[in-house]
Amino acid sequence: MLRTRLFIDYWNFHIDWQKRTGSAPLDWTQVPSIFIQAANEQFAKVGSERLSLDETRVYASYEPGHSGKLRNWLHNFLDRQPGIRVFATERHWRQRSIHCRECNGEVVNCPSCSKPLGRAGEKTVDARIVTDLVNLAWEGVYDVAVLVTSDKDFKPAVDALQNRNFKVVNGHWRGTGHELATLCWASFEIDHYISPLTRPSGAPANSGGQKNTGSR
Repeated sequence: MLRTRLFIDYWNFHIDWQKRTGSAPLDWTQVPSIFIQAANEQFAKVGSERLSLDETRVYASYEPGHSGKLRNWLHNFLDRQPGIRVFATERHWRQRSIHCRECNGEVVNCPSCSKPLGRAGEKTVDARIVTDLVNLAWEGVYDVAVLVTSDKDFKPAVDALQNRNFKVVNGHWRGTGHELATLCWASFEIDHYISPLTRPSGAPANSGGQKNTGSR
């Protein structure tokens, strides 16, 4: 059995889940087993050993004062599920104007509510995933990483791991993340698993209850 760690870029995965399912309720209790099943299907194609999932690591961010429900759900529900660890960080809001190419002017405040324009970035999340991918590999705690994201910024880390004979399997949405998926040892499209990942009607809510407020 190949020791495996599952790394999930929460917002990169969840935003597309909302778009492609019409915000269908996502059953997070099934996510680890479904994604490992998908990765195992790739290994079966070459007659390789099966994967043994040791841990699922979910990396998320939230904006203070705007994402209280999400933060509580991450810590009080998801982080308490067997085999799942959540790494949640605050997004730091920065004021940012918008440049108009037609008149060469700068829009500083929202024309609707007059509030300053800006965004809350989450680059610290990407950096944490990269750090953990590499450090845990160098510590020898896994043989295979299943990385759920479509972000090509992870290409250098994946390249470094695979040059050291670690295998990376990428989970991505159809039509996204081609560069990363091509680089990885194998990949699977999450679209094929929407049905088993959807929470049955009437089941307790465990999808985070958060609309698309993240950034990628």
